[in-house]
Amino acid sequence: MVKAIELHDVELSLGRGAARVHILKGVSLAVERGEAIGLVGPSGSGKSTLLMTMAGLERPDSGTVRIDGEDLAPLDEDALARFRGRRIGIVFQSFHLLPTMTALENVAVPLELAGASDAFARARAELEAVGLGARLSHYPAQLSGGEQQRVALARALAPDPAILVADEPTGNLDEATGAQIVDLLLAMKRERGATLVLVTHDQSLARRCDRTIALRSGRIERAGEPALA
Repeated sequence: MVKAIELHDVELSLGRGAARVHILKGVSLAVERGEAIGLVGPSGSGKSTLLMTMAGLERPDSGTVRIDGEDLAPLDEDALARFRGRRIGIVFQSFHLLPTMTALENVAVPLELAGASDAFARARAELEAVGLGARLSHYPAQLSGGEQQRVALARALAPDPAILVADEPTGNLDEATGAQIVDLLLAMKRERGATLVLVTHDQSLARRCDRTIALRSGRIERAGEPALA
């Protein structure tokens, strides 16, 4: 069966010359369709870089990255961007909302740019799904951190991606609000049958996923079942 995400012997370095750092070292990993994965590990272990490689935002130096069976290596930057826009939703720690656009516009405009004729209707539906139906016309500065992350989540979900990746989505939130965001991520993943990859430093959040993968020094240290609470 085709895997949602499949990496084979991925090597990746960042930087130039003497400043070049070897980040990922022979990473091989398979993620099943519909699976929720928690990526954990100490700072500098390569978690975020691995996530960005899965999302096609970083290209490996060597090795293979396949998303739903498609090898990303042959795709040029334009084709990769189109592929990512259709298949992968991304949520970052920093919300990356445009401050001059309302919540509705922040979700709708990327859909419009992708050619969706019903962009604003879809954006409204996604914002209602994450509990922000009453905040459509508010600008990011008028929203709490948790509300801004909900807008970012609605934006990621609007194209109905098969894969959702989240890089420390609770990092800028208090504990209670962060737990609510993870509740929402997992609920949306279940409702849509999507695959979720969650980078987090919080072991308790990672244990809510189907499986945890621990990285250390750019290598997979453990890829088993969630530890018992």
